[in-house]
Amino acid sequence: MSAELPTELEAFRRSTMPDSIAKLIDHSLLHPTLTDDEIRAGCQLAKRYEVASVCVKPYAVPLAVEILAGSSVAVGTVIGFPHGSHCTETKVTEARLACQQGATELDMVVNVGKVLSGDWQYVEADIRAVVDEAHQHGAITKVIFENDFLPRDDLKRQLCEICQRAGAEFVKTSTGFGFTKQPDGSYNYQGATEHDIRLMRASVAATVQVKAAGGVRTYEDAARMRELGVTRIGATATQQIVAGQRAAAGA
Repeated sequence: MSAELPTELEAFRRSTMPDSIAKLIDHSLLHPTLTDDEIRAGCQLAKRYEVASVCVKPYAVPLAVEILAGSSVAVGTVIGFPHGSHCTETKVTEARLACQQGATELDMVVNVGKVLSGDWQYVEADIRAVVDEAHQHGAITKVIFENDFLPRDDLKRQLCEICQRAGAEFVKTSTGFGFTKQPDGSYNYQGATEHDIRLMRASVAATVQVKAAGGVRTYEDAARMRELGVTRIGATATQQIVAGQRAAAGA
């Protein structure tokens, strides 16, 4: 990471925990079946609730930028999604194009196979390349571990250390698509667990933030994540979460 960051990135790193749950939410619009009309509606919902950002499929970045122009909602997208197996050059190209099209937040997936292989030099170079490209455009990077695929805590701790060295703004639990085979033969995922959030928050400095994604569906879920130190939440259930906060406040 370069010694000096763009002014907007320095300001972002000094930001504090918002009071509103909505300001923690990255409204997720990533499901493969989402149509353009559904993405438009999702962006309008994000604007109405004044969430932190939308996270859209890469092709939809220009559409989201157009809809959200003039609002406080940032436009984010995904890199190497959902399994992180793209070669580094492809991830960098994805990052560059996304930023050129107006994205200011990038959620990249680590190369999970390389993590499990213990090829930490490759893993760090892969993350650093995307972070550096993002920083050239004044964008932030959230690095997705896909914790459901990682059987040991030491792997998660090592990733936290690497992300901090590489200059990433966030470490993130999951894609929401990391399905694993369950004992009954079905496929499901855990997503953001309290155990993993505590571990990740304890494994990075205060300058690196934590994003919870996967399984956060109610205001109570989101409030608990905030208590644990999470500053962003990836969610599709934005409307329910915000409604829950209003109900809890008697609004």
